[in-house]
Amino acid sequence: MQEKSHILSSFDKALEKLNDSIRRMAVITQESLGDSARALARRDEALCNRIIADDEAVDALEMEIDREGVNILTRFQPLAHDFRRVFATIKVATDLERISDQAVNIARRSKRLLQSPELPETRMLEPIHAQAASLLQDSLRAFNEEDIELAMGLKARDRELDKAHKELIDRLTRRMEEDAPRLPDYLNLIFIARYLERAGDHAVNIGEDAVYARNARDIRHDRTEG
Repeated sequence: MQEKSHILSSFDKALEKLNDSIRRMAVITQESLGDSARALARRDEALCNRIIADDEAVDALEMEIDREGVNILTRFQPLAHDFRRVFATIKVATDLERISDQAVNIARRSKRLLQSPELPETRMLEPIHAQAASLLQDSLRAFNEEDIELAMGLKARDRELDKAHKELIDRLTRRMEEDAPRLPDYLNLIFIARYLERAGDHAVNIGEDAVYARNARDIRHDRTEG
């Protein structure tokens, strides 16, 4: 009985360590995505550089979570919900790492834009940035709280982001035709919009992992949801 109690205590500690790692990774990633909007709006090169530097911590946490998760699965062989939760956490870490990469890509494109006078069209990105950040925030809340209703609503919101992304690309493409000398700058804005659209996709993945962890249901290709 004492041995079983010790095993349970060790499992709880390992699980809490994993949860702490994913929380820290989520905080850094959210900050980087939010800072990428502020860096572009304020034309802040120092903030761009900080986003790029912070990606190393995210990469390190992803590898740490992989190790911790695999250790839990092999050492304790958890069943049912605990197994799904650990497995889903490893997958969430992958999506967070990719969102962090998108924030880095935005920061790098923003640094290129700083070499030229500011384009008024830069402000067109702000609503898309806000949509992507909101999707990430709610996907993480859905995962942390295993809020299925919140998670299931993310796909529809991502379709709105996709629509806004397409409309912005059309507008920027027209501006490229009207203002050919600034073509490289418009291209940078188009790339940034694309990175934000991808961040939204990864946020949806996190919501899908929340559903899997809670209900053992894979909704990745379920077209009837959202």
